[in-house]
Amino acid sequence: VTVSVLYWRVLRTTDHRKMLRASRRRLADVVLETVNNVSTITLHRPAARNALSRSFRQELEDSLRWCGDASNGVRAVIVQSTVPKVFCAGADLKERKGMTQEEARAFVDSLRMTFDLLEDLPVPTIAAVEGAALGGGLELALAADIRIGGEAALFGVPETSLAIIPGAGGTYRLPKLVGLSNAKLMAFTGKPLKAADAQAIGVINRVVPAGEALAEATKIAEQIAGNGPVAVRAVKQAMNEGYGQTRVEGLAAERRGYDLVIPTQDRLEGLKAFAEKRKPVYKGE
Repeated sequence: VTVSVLYWRVLRTTDHRKMLRASRRRLADVVLETVNNVSTITLHRPAARNALSRSFRQELEDSLRWCGDASNGVRAVIVQSTVPKVFCAGADLKERKGMTQEEARAFVDSLRMTFDLLEDLPVPTIAAVEGAALGGGLELALAADIRIGGEAALFGVPETSLAIIPGAGGTYRLPKLVGLSNAKLMAFTGKPLKAADAQAIGVINRVVPAGEALAEATKIAEQIAGNGPVAVRAVKQAMNEGYGQTRVEGLAAERRGYDLVIPTQDRLEGLKAFAEKRKPVYKGE
C-alpha cells in the first residue's frame, strides 16, 4: 500500500510564519517525507528489527529512485530508523533460510545494487544512526556520504560469525573509510564498535547524545539545502570522480564540475547577494 500526500504546513516562530512545502509517501515498512527539499527516508519494520527482506529492499529502492528524480527537487537525503535500539539489523535471516543458493545470490546482488543507488544519488546523503547498524545495516550507512551516530549506537560487520562475508559493499566501502587493517579487524572478529570507537577510526563523522542523530542530520541537511543545488551536486560528483585518482585526473574532474556552475543563474545570485549583504535564494538554475 502506498499513500502519497502533498500538503502545506505552517510553523509559528517567534517573529514570523513560515510556509513549508512538504510531501509524504508511506509504504509498508518505509516512510518517505520531504520538507523544503530535504527528504527523510524512515525505516520502520519493528517486528523484524528493520531486517532487510525482499519487500523492504524494494521499498527502499523505490524511495531512493524518487529522491533521485530531479523533478522532485530534492537537495539532500537522510536515512533514519524509528525502531528502538536499531538502525538496521542486516539481512532478514528468517527469509534467507528459505532461499535457494541462486535466490540468495540474486537477493544479495539486488541489495548491493540498492546501496549503490544510495551512493550514486546526485545529492548529499546522511545516515542518522541510533542503535545497532550491523551487517547490511552498516553497509547501508556506509553508502551514505555522511554518518551521524547517537552515542548508544553500535557499528559492525558480524557476517563471518555466520560463515558468510559482507556482500552489499562492505568489503569495498569500509576499507576506504577506515583503512585496510581496521576494516580487517572489524570483519575478521565480527565485533561491533561503540559510537566513540567508530568515530575514532572514521566509520562515522560525528557522535551526538543518544536520540539526537536525526536532529543533527537534519541540521546538516538543511544547511546543505540552502546552498546552490547545482554547485552541491557538482562538488559531490567531482569529489567522487577524483578521489583516489592521480592529481591530473582529480583536477580534471574538478574542472568538469566548475564548468557546470559557471553558466548558472545561481552563481550570479550568489555574487549579487554577497554584494547586497543578504542571504541568497538559489533556484537550481
